[in-house]
Amino acid sequence: MNDLTETQNAYSPTARDNGPADLLGAIRASMDSFSPGQRAIAAVILDDPNWAVQAPVEDLAARADVSPPTIVRFARVVGCDGLRDFKLKLAGALAFGTAYLHRNVRPGDAPADIVRNVVGSTLSVLSGWQQHIDAAAVERAAEAIHHARRIDCHGTGQTSNFLAEDLQARLFRLGLLTNAYSDAHLQLVAAATLTDADVLFAISFVGRMPTLLEAVKLGKERGATVIALTRRNAPLAGLADIVLDTEVPSDATMRVGTDAYIVQLLMIEMIMVIVGMKRGPETLNRLKDIHTVLKTRGVDTDDPSLVHWSWRQLLTERGGPDAD
Repeated sequence: MNDLTETQNAYSPTARDNGPADLLGAIRASMDSFSPGQRAIAAVILDDPNWAVQAPVEDLAARADVSPPTIVRFARVVGCDGLRDFKLKLAGALAFGTAYLHRNVRPGDAPADIVRNVVGSTLSVLSGWQQHIDAAAVERAAEAIHHARRIDCHGTGQTSNFLAEDLQARLFRLGLLTNAYSDAHLQLVAAATLTDADVLFAISFVGRMPTLLEAVKLGKERGATVIALTRRNAPLAGLADIVLDTEVPSDATMRVGTDAYIVQLLMIEMIMVIVGMKRGPETLNRLKDIHTVLKTRGVDTDDPSLVHWSWRQLLTERGGPDAD
């Protein structure tokens, strides 16, 4: 039995037994087992299924950078009788409407099924993304940040703004001079003051916001090292010295969905850990001291005595019953 037949046997029951609503989910769940060409086809289909269902086979093949016969073979691999059957099942999956809610949720799914399918879908995405992380790029980004005079974190959009502030807070704890900017005007002002000793860390999953691109261009002109947390083919990636790839399937309802949000957070976590290790024992002691301060002086603690202490202090300052 050849590899193609084995693959057909592995995936055919999913598509044939469960019907068209499962086709997109089956493709997503099978990404790790596809060949490189099949993964390219799957990525094109998952990124824009409405276009894929109408596109001629030649256009599908061109966008995935494969031959038209490879498209036909892919249709059989995912359990369809051929390209026509594949298009019909893909159209059926879109007609069910759940693709616009979540790619792995079907009409009539019980809450327990939804929990399992949503979590399982994200775990599958993370597994595939991990295999394609460029560890060398992560190392170069951490090295640039470690040696930078200043690190400016730029984010445009609700999610990117939060991530830029999160990155700034993490790097600040490591003892680095760092800022976070979300306002387009301040991003330009900050970029104008960068030098070749600095880093501009730009965050945007979509990677094509004009104001952010303009700030990045200016920072690059000033000599700063540009690190981009974005998709590999986004315009932002084309401007960056170092690209931290966050390529994941498009979300059904959000421009920046849960999968994209999680992989960006994980990339920031990896950068923070590597930079912390590069900075050595002094930085680790700094983090330990911060942890101790928050544990012993913070009011958002599990120790109720500290919460009561803070209230007593407040009452004392206001002349309450504990005042002298």
